[in-house]
Amino acid sequence: MSEDELELIRQKRLQELQALQAQRVAQEEQARQVETQRQLVLRQILTPEARERLANLRMARPDIVAAVEDQLLMLVQSGRITQVIDDAALRQVLRRIVPRKREIKIERR
Repeated sequence: MSEDELELIRQKRLQELQALQAQRVAQEEQARQVETQRQLVLRQILTPEARERLANLRMARPDIVAAVEDQLLMLVQSGRITQVIDDAALRQVLRRIVPRKREIKIERR
């Protein structure tokens, strides 16, 4: 291989890497925009106390919070939520979603 061919291959590879980087940046920006939209809608339908409860719960159980937020967003999109959700209503939703703890009994024999 000549020096020109190697330089051409390097240039082509550099262009591919730059295109991949640009695509990755675009995807990250789109993900940020989607998350911003989600937070905006949640801010509109939740009271400050309910948002605080979700923020506290997010530290311990992020999977539960994601499920609750997804469910609330689906209800908003379908038009089934027409009023602001307060802390008491959010607690009811959480009770339905959070799995019940099983009681473990240890018997000595």
